Amino acid sequence: MDLGIDGEVALVLGGTQGLGLACAQALGDAGCRVVINGRDAGKGGQAAEALGAEFVAGDLTDAGQRARIYAETCESAGKPSILVTNAGGSPPGPFVEKQHDDWLAALELNMLAAIDMTRRALPAMTARKFGRIVNITSFAVREPYPNMALANGVRAGLTGAMSTLAREVIAQGVTVNNILPGLMDTPALARVYKAQSEREGIGEDDAKARMATSVPAQRLGEAEDFGPLCAFLCSRHASYITAQNITVDGGLVRGLL
Repeated sequence: MDLGIDGEVALVLGGTQGLGLACAQALGDAGCRVVINGRDAGKGGQAAEALGAEFVAGDLTDAGQRARIYAETCESAGKPSILVTNAGGSPPGPFVEKQHDDWLAALELNMLAAIDMTRRALPAMTARKFGRIVNITSFAVREPYPNMALANGVRAGLTGAMSTLAREVIAQGVTVNNILPGLMDTPALARVYKAQSEREGIGEDDAKARMATSVPAQRLGEAEDFGPLCAFLCSRHASYITAQNITVDGGLVRGLL
């Protein structure tokens, strides 16, 4: 299927590995000019070369670096009409162990960075009457996951902000949607089952296997399960889809809606 986005500039934050990389690959396959971002210049350069993309290094938790990331993207590729926001998850742990500074760091990483980069990209999108914003959040927005107080709280805050924005800009040709990954076999999830193994005194492989059997699909998700949906939401065909939270979870979340 021709997604109608050939030649569009797509900026994928946290796009050097995992789900962000899968989205970058799918957007590149659709003909987009892709720019990926990450903190590790070596890993980012290798990923960009493999994708045929461009790479802009930078830490999304730093407001000054966010400004530079956006400016360098515009300079090298043009103003992005597609923005995919993505960042590593906040550290696991129970609510009572998280201090004020932990919450501030989680807000910066998983909420404020996405809002800031969206704010930078929006003017060019609304001027063109075309834009796509896709936020990679978490299935925890629908069903909070144990021992993940920071992620459960902060991802829900981002969802509320983006739901409001989606309704403000749809008439100007800009859609805003969220993809909610379930238990995906990524480095972020590895941190979670490692923490479980340490807390419960079991092997990491056992913790991972137990996690996989908790999914009706009986496996963890793969990056390849994820990228094509991101590309479709960024396509011309998805112009009437906005303010949605689409779960990619192998049936994990039990809710009806």
